[in-house]
Amino acid sequence: MVGRDPKTDIALIQIKVKGKLPKPAKLGDSEAIRVGDWVIAVGNPFGLGNTVTSGIISAKGRVIGAGQYDDFLQTDAAINPGNSGGPLFTMSGEVVGINTAIVAQGQGIGFATPINMAKEILDQLKTGKVIRGWLGIMIQDITPELAESFGTTAAKGVIVADVVAGSPAEKSGLKRGDIVQTLNGKPVENANQLSRSVAAMAPETKAAIDVIRDGKPVTVKLTIGTMPEEAEHKKGAAPSTESALGITVQNLTPEMAQKFGVDEKEGGVVITELAAGSPAAEAKLRPGDLIEEVNRQKIQNIRDWKQAIEKMKKGEPLLLLVKRGANTFYVAIKAARE
Repeated sequence: MVGRDPKTDIALIQIKVKGKLPKPAKLGDSEAIRVGDWVIAVGNPFGLGNTVTSGIISAKGRVIGAGQYDDFLQTDAAINPGNSGGPLFTMSGEVVGINTAIVAQGQGIGFATPINMAKEILDQLKTGKVIRGWLGIMIQDITPELAESFGTTAAKGVIVADVVAGSPAEKSGLKRGDIVQTLNGKPVENANQLSRSVAAMAPETKAAIDVIRDGKPVTVKLTIGTMPEEAEHKKGAAPSTESALGITVQNLTPEMAQKFGVDEKEGGVVITELAAGSPAAEAKLRPGDLIEEVNRQKIQNIRDWKQAIEKMKKGEPLLLLVKRGANTFYVAIKAARE
């Protein structure tokens, strides 16, 4: 083992054999391959060595929940347990993917890691470790509901839900609520794409980010940092006041802050219960979520929460800033007052 990268599930190994090795396969360009192009998968399914199957590229850029850098090629070439790690070839004999995963309950739905992803980190794997770029922001995709809440017509981009203290993003002036539109002039389609693009950049690289801030375009220039080791924090809930949204909340007490790993100074209210079928439950909020802002206004306690809820107008979306574990994100809930 020369180097490995758990985030992309890619490893570089060195082999020693007696005699001559076959000529190595040529690495192709997974960006250039098109949906509908024919491919061939080679592997060892269920121990049946030297097995070749064929199919087409069914889709590109698939996100299947395997990790934060999901960007899989989907193929209907038969892939089974034992195919993992094998090559996915074009009809001209170039490797465009590494067979990786399947949908167990489906047929003809297999996934391969794009070979370009492996090529991007190959030189770093040779050193034994992959170092990624880092901004220090928590992001989420923009939705029509969130766009309406932020007063913008932007259909693409990502929202900055939180900025890590001391990070390159904070030092450059990126703010919570900024809607990222481009990175170095290239359009930002979604959060997954932005994460991959920043991670692929070398630390100390200069970058320019175009954002929409309070409805106005702003350009932020910064220096990419080095991604630190990820830390996980735990959080939870307790009991008190209920609203027409189906949310029961309680003040963040010192005991709760300690129990759930929350900084008491952050303030806010903790969700302790959700009514089944309520707008909050449909928005996928959870007991234990910490609500820090309502309609872009910081709340410290239940009194602030009640005042914010009372100001709701029928049909108007309520924009919540929610902290869950180490993640911060916005949730837009549209509900009529009762």
